[in-house]
Amino acid sequence: MSRVDELVVELAPTGVRFYALGDVAAYSSTRVDASELDERTFVGVDNLLPNKAGKTNASHLPNTARLTAYEQGDVLVGNIRPYLRKAWLADGRGGCSGDVLAIRIADGFVDRLTPEFLYLLLSSDDFFAYSGRHAKGGKMPRGSKSAILRYRVPVPPLAVQREVVRVLNTFTALEAELEAELEAELEARRRQYAYYRDELMSFREARGLRWMILSELYESSSGLSKSADQFGFGHPFLSFKDVFNNPVVPSELSALVNTTESEQVRFSIKAGDVFVTRTSEDLEGLGMSCAALEDYPKATFNGFTKRLRPRRPGEIEPSYAAYFFRSSPFRVQVASMAVRSTRVSLNDDILGRIRIAVPSLVEQRRIVSILDKFYALVNDLSVGLPAELKARRQQYEYYRDKLLTFKEAVA
Repeated sequence: MSRVDELVVELAPTGVRFYALGDVAAYSSTRVDASELDERTFVGVDNLLPNKAGKTNASHLPNTARLTAYEQGDVLVGNIRPYLRKAWLADGRGGCSGDVLAIRIADGFVDRLTPEFLYLLLSSDDFFAYSGRHAKGGKMPRGSKSAILRYRVPVPPLAVQREVVRVLNTFTALEAELEAELEAELEARRRQYAYYRDELMSFREARGLRWMILSELYESSSGLSKSADQFGFGHPFLSFKDVFNNPVVPSELSALVNTTESEQVRFSIKAGDVFVTRTSEDLEGLGMSCAALEDYPKATFNGFTKRLRPRRPGEIEPSYAAYFFRSSPFRVQVASMAVRSTRVSLNDDILGRIRIAVPSLVEQRRIVSILDKFYALVNDLSVGLPAELKARRQQYEYYRDKLLTFKEAVA
């Protein structure tokens, strides 16, 4: 029997009392001036991280004068697309956008419910599944604020709450240490993958190989620029971060933007397109690319990126382009030709002069087949080290859910 079980038997032998969330907590009713906030204290739904990973600093400040205020100990929950599981236990004061729920323990329960325990309840899979079932909307489901207040939560004795938090914090620390070891091994594998990718792209003895300048293969276009108040709703948007982090355009883009039909046509994303970052603070972020392997209806791409659209579809495989544009033969040219001033940048003339290796389609497909397998071993969550990382996280979720499950007291 665990210490948690012992405490429950001792302190709640007939079971634990359950309440509607609205009985023990409420949405923040206080307000804060936008002028008092900065990128650290403003929390928009886009800088709450998925899978309960906390938050990052905001990339833009609010566009309204007054916002909902949050206090230390409030639980902030992203209310758009509940399946993204965005939650954060506030460690200070600030303000949040309308799509972030700031949930504060009611005065009558301050001495009966700890913020840390409430956070565990409101970041559980059960809570997000409940919110998802009551959400409304198609592409942008939004949780029902009234239904969320009806969500039933257990309130065990404080000693039980604190022991649950202690156990899970200990488990989290151990997991972090184990994951750090696995991440180090995974990083070594990724470097090995990059080495073999660059070797395959060196083409020392390839037959039928042509080196063509980029302007012969692609038409270059700049991306969409919008004011900050047009983001966070609307249609899918390929962000700078999406391009930087992914060799292939993700199936689900990380951002939304309000766009017109004409903008969706002008800044469209179609199979075969390659997106290249055109400006950055350093060379590491310049010339990073991702390729679209399918069409993305109504999606647009960001203004810090160039879209390269094939002039003759079928001449270069999209998957091959995804690998080549991330390889050293491409990256070395970017570094040598970049314009250096306050920021480093690429223009259409520079991009157009970069040389692209174009072997036969048969050879392109052979290279893709090899690299697909290697890439999967490094990145696919169903195999290898990524699978082990995923298993450890699932193990944590299992114990978390088990520790948050209580027998309900009979009224």
